[in-house]
Amino acid sequence: MSKAIKTNEIKKGMRIKSKQLGVNVTGVMMDNKKGNTRMVETHGTEVGLFDEIGSIYSHDIVLVEIDGAWETVEHTDAQLNLEQTVNDFFLT
Repeated sequence: MSKAIKTNEIKKGMRIKSKQLGVNVTGVMMDNKKGNTRMVETHGTEVGLFDEIGSIYSHDIVLVEIDGAWETVEHTDAQLNLEQTVNDFFLT
C-alpha cells in the first residue's frame, strides 16, 4: 500500500518527478532543505530541453521514487497557497 510523502521528507539523492517545465520530468533532489523551494537536478532533455540544476517550487514536485516505486507527494497548506498565488499572478 502506497503512502504519500511530504516534500520535507524528500532527501538529497532521491529521484523525483516534477512539473515545473510544463510536463512531468525526472530529476534528483540536490538538498535536504525544507520549505517552499527545493534544489533539483532536472532532466529536461527528456522533453527536448536542457538538463540543469536549480531551485523549483515544492508544489511542482509531484512524485518521488521510494524502493523502486513512484509515490505521490503531499503538499502543505502553505505550499498549496503559494501555488495558487503563483498561478493567479502568471495566469491572469
